[in-house]
Amino acid sequence: MDDRETLSQKDMTSPPSPGPSVAEGRRRVRIERIFPSVDGGRYPVKRIPGEPLEVEADVLADGHEPLRVLLEVSYEGEAVWETQTMVPEGNDLWTGRFLIRREGVASFRIRAWISEVAHWQDGLFKKVRAGQREDFESWLLEGAEIIRIHLARAPRGARTSDLIQWLSLWEKEGDLDQRVALALDKGRGEEASAFPDPRFVTLSETFRVHVERERALRGAWYEFFPRSSGTVPGLHGTLTDAARRLPAIAAMGFDVVYLPPIHPIGHAFRKGPNNTPAATGDVPGSPWAIGSEEGGHTAIDSRLGTMADFRDFLRTAEALKLEVALDLAFQCSPDHPYVRDHPQWFRRRPDGSIHYAENPPKKYQDIYPFDFLSEDWEGLWQELRRVVLFWVENGIRLFRVDNPHTKPFPFWEWLMKEVRAVDPGVVFLAEAFTRPKVMYHLGHIGFSQSYTYFTWRNTRREIEEYLTELVTPPVRDVFRPNLWPNTPDILHEYLQTGGRPAFLVRLVLAATLSASYGIYGPAFEWCENRPLRPGSEEYLDSEKYEIRHWRPDPEHSLAPVITRINRIRRENGALGWNHTLRFHPVDNDRLIAYSKTGEIPEDWILVVVNLDPRSPQEGWLTFDPPGEPAFEVRDLMDEARYAWTPGPRFIRLDPTDPSRLPFHIFQRVP
Repeated sequence: MDDRETLSQKDMTSPPSPGPSVAEGRRRVRIERIFPSVDGGRYPVKRIPGEPLEVEADVLADGHEPLRVLLEVSYEGEAVWETQTMVPEGNDLWTGRFLIRREGVASFRIRAWISEVAHWQDGLFKKVRAGQREDFESWLLEGAEIIRIHLARAPRGARTSDLIQWLSLWEKEGDLDQRVALALDKGRGEEASAFPDPRFVTLSETFRVHVERERALRGAWYEFFPRSSGTVPGLHGTLTDAARRLPAIAAMGFDVVYLPPIHPIGHAFRKGPNNTPAATGDVPGSPWAIGSEEGGHTAIDSRLGTMADFRDFLRTAEALKLEVALDLAFQCSPDHPYVRDHPQWFRRRPDGSIHYAENPPKKYQDIYPFDFLSEDWEGLWQELRRVVLFWVENGIRLFRVDNPHTKPFPFWEWLMKEVRAVDPGVVFLAEAFTRPKVMYHLGHIGFSQSYTYFTWRNTRREIEEYLTELVTPPVRDVFRPNLWPNTPDILHEYLQTGGRPAFLVRLVLAATLSASYGIYGPAFEWCENRPLRPGSEEYLDSEKYEIRHWRPDPEHSLAPVITRINRIRRENGALGWNHTLRFHPVDNDRLIAYSKTGEIPEDWILVVVNLDPRSPQEGWLTFDPPGEPAFEVRDLMDEARYAWTPGPRFIRLDPTDPSRLPFHIFQRVP
């Protein structure tokens, strides 16, 4: 007897196989490729209340029976799942859309099954079309049995009376064609199919949505240094002086005032004007060199005032409907109390000295970074948590975080969860100019929004490619851009050489391309464009190292234009979204055109900008909103009106004419 015979006999005498090792092998529907999904669902997607959650997935099964696919959404603390029927788009792709209702944590999932009711109705319809009347009665009997079984599965309290009546109408004797017509009611069939056999229903994994308050997506930010708010040139301003500036900032339509660090500044290696090292005399130093004998990250520089003055500043801002954002810079001056009390939190060289911050060729001798690899890393984390919660308890819910990409991802992920457990409405803006994937990962782990490369995107191609990337999934689902044309650290060559028109161009781009934008206030408002040296992006006489006295210059100020643009932003909901941004063809690369839409397609804003701050540019724009063969538009900046008919439209923008603006902001006239 050979081996094959032996094996055959053994198989015949062995006990039977236990069968498939799956919970329910008759569940035929598969759900794949669910979007939006951040890192396979490890992190939540981001939304605000009123923002759509657009979900897609591949939903497929063997055979040709029709599927029923539902998108289900639930909110933390609620037991009910809201449902929305998903729509087939072809090739087994299904899409669904929900408007997010409220802040907090939402969840979504997909439920799908083969619809016995729809399959039966399809079969009956085919028999009607084929003229097979001899099968109608038996088909109706089969359908009635399917419907009764479905109704028997309806949960207690479900409204089934209409379905019972529908069934009775075509189940009883009567005109056969009329009964068949009633049985083919697709609406009733869909209602009945809502009670499938739960054993055969496929439920996807659940994905989270972090629903933050509106400020996480929208806002106009204005940055200024309180110490430069004094009325006497050269004298250190106070928080009281700074509060006097708030009405003018509010009048320009800003939502947020952002203050650089307001803490005591160290004395050791204090920087002087234009980043002069080891300056002597009465120089104010860099606010980012935090800490002195007066205290550290929870103290206020005595030259600015007291905690009572800070609370008065917050009350003044609140009365003007301004929100205050504080800088969160986790670093120390050599004089910070942490250096004395927690030397283990800093990295030392072999000679015992502490490593100061460097970004060669730049040296920051006045700043000591924390060592997040310290053996006492847990103590460091807890202390920094205490710092953030101190300011939260004192009324701050917005933080601009300095260089978060230079600290460990696990730290930020932990810290933001800890802070939001106390106040879910705290918003974190990442000041991270680094590799794109690192910037996006900061969004994954919880940062509400981020600075971007916008400052360095100045040609039409650069702007279109970059902004399209930012507003398209998967980036859109985790990364919210906050566009800044300038910062205290960055004065781009475009602003240095383009004069006032360059500031106007970058202003309108920042304010209309993104739902959030900001300006380093006085410098931008007064078109400050003097670099430290040719080829440098540092300001000459930078406010980071000295007190500036900004003298009003009404003829040169951009305040009227800023005010008008911020008003347009507030009055037109289309500009409060990013995902609706679309670029439109213009036959001149020096012109750029784009639109945004609101809740309805007719609610659109069209912006056309001359990117050349030195020369007039003209070209033909292609912009034809669907369903609008002819319409009238008005420029929201000057109220000029234009009648538009289908086809290309001629545009000319002249930045050399001081009486004109180098851009249009168009709106359809109702």
